[in-house]
Amino acid sequence: MQQSPSIRFARTVQVLGAAARALGLEVPGFRSPPRLVGVQRSIKRAPGGSTIAVVVRGRPWAAVQADLIEGVVAANGLQPPAADRVRTELWAALEPVPLHDEVTEETAASHAA
Repeated sequence: MQQSPSIRFARTVQVLGAAARALGLEVPGFRSPPRLVGVQRSIKRAPGGSTIAVVVRGRPWAAVQADLIEGVVAANGLQPPAADRVRTELWAALEPVPLHDEVTEETAASHAA
C-alpha cells in the first residue's frame, strides 16, 4: 500500500530532526507547501529559528529529501567541508526509513539511537 505524502513527509522530517540534533545542529521547523507561490523550497529565518518549506506533491521523493537536507544545511549556515559531512550524515540517516506504513522494532530502534 502506498504511503500518503503527508505521512512520508512527517516521518522524513522526524528522522532528519533527530539526526541533526545528534550532530549538534539547530533543528529547523518543516512545513509543506511553501507560502511563496512558484518556488519548490524556501527558508524563513526568525530569531527563534528557521522554517524550511518544500513542495511535496508532484515531485520525485528524492528531490523532496534533497531540499529538506539542504534546508538543514542552510539553516545552520554550514560551509564546506562541514556542509558536505552533514549532508552525508543526513542522507545516511534517511537510508533506512521505511517506505510503507509498517515500522519494525529494528528500524524504530535504529532511529532512536
